[in-house]
Amino acid sequence: MSDPILLDPRDDVAIVTTRAKAGETPLGRGAALGAPVSPGHKLARHPIAKGDAIRKFGQVIGYATMDIPEGAHVHSHNCEIGAHGRDYQIGAELEAARKAVPEMAPRTFRGYRRADGRVGTRNMIALVATVNCSATVIRQAADEVMRSGILADYPNVDGVVAFAHGTGCGMNNEGPGWENLQRVLWGHATHPNVGAAIFVGLGCEVMQIARMKQMFEATGSERFHGLTIQENGGTRATVALIAEKIREMLPEVNRAERSDCPVSGLALALQCGGSDGYSGISANPALGVACDMLVGLGATVVLSETPEIFGAEELLLRRAESPEIAEKLLERIRWWEEYAAMNGGSLDNNPSPGNKAGGLTTILEKSLGAVAKAGSTPLRDVLAYGQQIRTPGLVFMDTPGYDPVSATGQIAGGAQLLVFTTGRGSAFGSKPAPTIKVATNDALYQAMPEDMDLNCGDIVSRGVALQEKGREILEAVIATASGQKTKSELLGLGDNEFLPWQIGAVM
Repeated sequence: MSDPILLDPRDDVAIVTTRAKAGETPLGRGAALGAPVSPGHKLARHPIAKGDAIRKFGQVIGYATMDIPEGAHVHSHNCEIGAHGRDYQIGAELEAARKAVPEMAPRTFRGYRRADGRVGTRNMIALVATVNCSATVIRQAADEVMRSGILADYPNVDGVVAFAHGTGCGMNNEGPGWENLQRVLWGHATHPNVGAAIFVGLGCEVMQIARMKQMFEATGSERFHGLTIQENGGTRATVALIAEKIREMLPEVNRAERSDCPVSGLALALQCGGSDGYSGISANPALGVACDMLVGLGATVVLSETPEIFGAEELLLRRAESPEIAEKLLERIRWWEEYAAMNGGSLDNNPSPGNKAGGLTTILEKSLGAVAKAGSTPLRDVLAYGQQIRTPGLVFMDTPGYDPVSATGQIAGGAQLLVFTTGRGSAFGSKPAPTIKVATNDALYQAMPEDMDLNCGDIVSRGVALQEKGREILEAVIATASGQKTKSELLGLGDNEFLPWQIGAVM
């Protein structure tokens, strides 16, 4: 078998790279294994006493719940989160983070220039339901147009997408849940990857189109229309009317053409799901290298999933560009702790069973790997869910860890692309911003070839350098921004992954 990997000389564990059988001593010393240990899992490099901290990536990931012999499997049966330390050193590594921004020659991609100065990577027509009551009509209208074959006559239109959801009424007409939905619906309708949009409501719902326009100070020049089922003759008549309006829009939307646009105009959303023990040593740090390059090019990278940076927030706070930015992140951490407790949960309820099967033991371990996606540059802003992304560099958006809800917020903020790393496998896709899926290990890449765009397993199996793999991810981002289809696009994924974050009472 391959030798287990040591990540940091300070680490108490090594990572198994090939399945270890019962009776083997993978470290070449210590106790023989009593049961098989899968790749991505951890072995004790030396004896660990009950109560002692256990380190991986040079950071504490948990505490031993019993004496652990050298060479033994370290996982949920003998390691738990313990007390989460709070020795924050805000800004301590800011200068090093500034120096981590690489000097990059300007790059361009073939994108769509919009009137508001933003640039798109796709050119779609969006149908946006203001309420669950109008979800069916927009889905039927989009399906009718897509099946008609009419888009073949409009090569610059990338599709018609229906953004349907399960809320919009039976909710408070103010507060965080209402604000989240407002930002998500408006952000998708006015997204740089959307050439035109139609808001469709029932007519009597809480989420009113006119109020939304007022909230966002719409001038009337936006690329969208609005209608309601109640004012247009019911369900069947509204489906027909929407389809008719789409056909009227197509020639104008098709006039948009790709041209050379600066990569500095891109905002890349970062996601990881179905993570495993390889995530933090292959795909996530490789994506971090690509993110540093994008920051060097003047672009924006958007880290999210607040419950999945819990325990590793210190790494971001050390490179916060100001105390005010650090406090915004800390306020969100405190909110999440209260929110989880209020609902009878704990932030260590994450990792999921699949994460644990892949070798991740505690949220601290998972978070350390998740933060690696963001690279090494300064943290320049902290955004509310779905808030518009306006700051170049590394920014953080407060979202849940649930992938579709998190990605929906990032895209609403204006991210035109998304990179999604996975170790267990994912069938995720997104619209109107395409998703590039990156496998953390060779086995996954071989098992799901129609879903995975890139493989980072060769970082472990063949010793490919993180810098080289980071450049490969960067080139995939630029190619995708220029129109290259991702695997998830070819599979038609993305319609059902639109899922706004619902907070508050359902009434």
